[in-house]
Amino acid sequence: MDIRVEALQAVLGGTQILRGVELQVGQRELVGVIGPNGSGKSTLLKCIYRVLKPTGGAVYLDGKALEDYSFKQSARRVAVVAQHNYYNFDFTVQDVVLMGRAPHKRALERDNARDYQLVAQALETVGMAAFAGRSFSTLSGGEQQRVILARALAQDTPCLILDEPTNHLDIKYQLQLMDIVKGLDRTVVAAIHDLNIAAMYCDRLYALKDGEIVAVGTPGEVLTPDFIRRVYEVDARTFTDETGQLHILYHPARRAAGR
Repeated sequence: MDIRVEALQAVLGGTQILRGVELQVGQRELVGVIGPNGSGKSTLLKCIYRVLKPTGGAVYLDGKALEDYSFKQSARRVAVVAQHNYYNFDFTVQDVVLMGRAPHKRALERDNARDYQLVAQALETVGMAAFAGRSFSTLSGGEQQRVILARALAQDTPCLILDEPTNHLDIKYQLQLMDIVKGLDRTVVAAIHDLNIAAMYCDRLYALKDGEIVAVGTPGEVLTPDFIRRVYEVDARTFTDETGQLHILYHPARRAAGR
């Protein structure tokens, strides 16, 4: 599936958050949306997955305007993994993942063998099959995020939206989750806080600052010391290791001042 965003505007509480954002994501691309806190990353993604309604511009899924899809139809096209997932009830892991089948069900329709098969496959993919009967609330943060990813996989959509899903995870779980996502045969749009994670996993990057796109390209094209200084207001050095992987080293302000 491909996604196109044209001249997207969003005003929240009287403040303009997005200012004419343009974005294009091709079939099976993993595209990262980066930028400092408050730049509009999550607002952009929420407009794509219909939690927020933009005040101007349009979003297209496979060339069709998002507003022309019913909510159930768009939920069959796009699944979401957010950074915070709270449940007031004591659901089992299997129950949480089964929620991903809701867009494919009629009102009061019971879960069937196909639903349980997709749930089992999703839990196997994220390495959580042995936890199916466990209470979701007893899992660690990293385990919970893998279950939420499994729920998105069980939704069986051609596109995934990741809204800073690794922001509060240990590096082990960040890498585990992104390894799984990278191995999926799906279109992925991810808001990413950590630039080294973005460099490691993304095919292309869109950089936001103050609600506007300020850079587009591959990680190597976008993540330069000059860009990091202009957008994030910190000094950094970039280098490529023997495998061709780009890395970013940040310089503390006190060290930069002493140069």
